[in-house]
Amino acid sequence: MATTTEQAQQYVRQTGSLKQRLARVKTTRWWRFGVVAAIYIAWTIWMGNPWLLLGLVLLGDIYLTQFLPWGAWKGIKNKTLRSVMSWVDAIIYALVLVYFLFLFVGQNYQIPSSSLEKTLLTGDFLWVNKVTYGPRVPQTPLHFPLAQNTLPLLGCKSYIDKPQLSYHRLKGLRNVERMDIVVFNFPAGDTVALKCPNPDYYTLCQERGRDVVRNNPDVFGDIVYRPVDRRDNYVKRCLGLPGETLQISDGIVYANGKAVQQPAEVQYFYYILTDGTPIDNELLDQLGISIEDRHGQGNEYILPLTASMKQQLQSYPWISDIQRVKPDTRESIITYPVGTDYGWTHADYGPIVIPKRGMTMPLTISELPKYERCIRNYEGNTLEVKDNTIYINGKPATSYTFKMDYYWMMGDNRDNSLDSRYWGFVPEDHIVGTPSVILISFDKDHSLTDGGIRWNRIFKKPNPDKQ
Repeated sequence: MATTTEQAQQYVRQTGSLKQRLARVKTTRWWRFGVVAAIYIAWTIWMGNPWLLLGLVLLGDIYLTQFLPWGAWKGIKNKTLRSVMSWVDAIIYALVLVYFLFLFVGQNYQIPSSSLEKTLLTGDFLWVNKVTYGPRVPQTPLHFPLAQNTLPLLGCKSYIDKPQLSYHRLKGLRNVERMDIVVFNFPAGDTVALKCPNPDYYTLCQERGRDVVRNNPDVFGDIVYRPVDRRDNYVKRCLGLPGETLQISDGIVYANGKAVQQPAEVQYFYYILTDGTPIDNELLDQLGISIEDRHGQGNEYILPLTASMKQQLQSYPWISDIQRVKPDTRESIITYPVGTDYGWTHADYGPIVIPKRGMTMPLTISELPKYERCIRNYEGNTLEVKDNTIYINGKPATSYTFKMDYYWMMGDNRDNSLDSRYWGFVPEDHIVGTPSVILISFDKDHSLTDGGIRWNRIFKKPNPDKQ
């Protein structure tokens, strides 16, 4: 058996001229370099940046010439230290591979809320495909690869704000389409009160007052700004496309005057009256209503139901009445744009025009609040109003031409979804990808040994409404 010294001596560092080094390269390493170089060249073409081809020099040195001592740790005589360095080498390689996979191919995502039930359930883990719409080149390049904006355990920022790169999306297979389920960075998540992330900062300021939120860090936490690609990830269904006029009437969404297809599992809140017979937990489990969505007791309940769930309940003789819960128009309901009252509710909203790249929109004082965030926050202009005149970048403006496409996103759980009705349009530079498969699903209301894993959802298609 070879000694530790003999094992360390098996590593031979490349020496000599370039010609001599290349002459000593084994055929297997040439093949490995060829495969990696081909992938790298294809990626460079996809990126559309020929300067990236300079990276081939680095790859050539790693696999062939080794002017830099990449594998010098293999020559360490101390067996323990060499073993540690072997693990470090493998971990770094794996992290780099996972980093590029997550950036340019896809990543996993957990459904945190019930806003898309019953299509997607709280506890579903999805594989989000970034290739469909084209992956974004990182706008915040200096960040920890596997954390969105906060480092686990440490609780500090997982990224460095500068440098910030301009938005650039690689070519994808297609654009966002109606009825797509889309993962995107939360548009209103640019400013966050760390101890109170929900509701969003702007709604919080509207409800409590901006000075109260900013001057009470013990209650609301520090107020921080997050770049686009470091904002929290949300998932909703796209119901409105760029350039369309969207309106919601009695909960039905209309695009350019035509009713948008209702998802098969769309659900609303219903008021349910029984003859005094309580609705037991076994039936609620059977219906798939989570504990946090169970409201009421005795003979009165308010529950989120799909059409099939409503039909099932109506079949029981002890159900006296089921009526859809309608929003009370007398109540103050926060809708987008926050701080402006157009008399809209979540069930009766609009009409509102969704901005499209290249679209020129006339600007008036009354219409400005609908597009103020787009102009200022998303497209980086200065905007102010003086003496009833709108100024953009210091110049009077009666119209504005948009630089990006925007989308209208809503949840299938219509009466329990924080979506575009609350915080408005989703800009194209916030789009992350679309779910392609449910990897696994956990039911938080049950233990792992008592139905905690939803086996029937593993590898299920996440969006049966989209053919």
